[in-house]
Amino acid sequence: MYQRLFGLVLLLACAGLGIVAWGYHAPFSYEPVGPRAYPLLLLVLMGLGAIYLLAKPASATAHADEPPMDRHVLRKVIGCVVILMVYAALFERLGFIAASILFGVAMARLYGGTWLASAASGLMLAVGLYLLFDKALDVPLPLGILSALEN
Repeated sequence: MYQRLFGLVLLLACAGLGIVAWGYHAPFSYEPVGPRAYPLLLLVLMGLGAIYLLAKPASATAHADEPPMDRHVLRKVIGCVVILMVYAALFERLGFIAASILFGVAMARLYGGTWLASAASGLMLAVGLYLLFDKALDVPLPLGILSALEN
């Protein structure tokens, strides 16, 4: 039940944000595909996930598959929101790589990862995504405190 409710809210949010993102035009172009392609792509993918949550058949064990909305689950949801807000606040100041490492480690620790696995996955995620976006897709990302590494 909660998954279908979440899917409906997510689909409505994606539709509303898609309308806003579609009308976005930057006065200058700093990336080859334009500034609205990335948010629209993410919204389409999230919308497809929401449609799946709405359309998937209910199984006989659906009630057992969903964790109860207890204090433990709510603590993780609130933790995710707080971590995302901190990530957004530190993104420009620390730069993509440093902020993403902190984000990856915090999320992994929130969901029970060991310190070593959390640090390794956070580092690989941050560096891998930076190389993908900055080098392969030519989308400039802020380096922040690592700007001395820039050529």
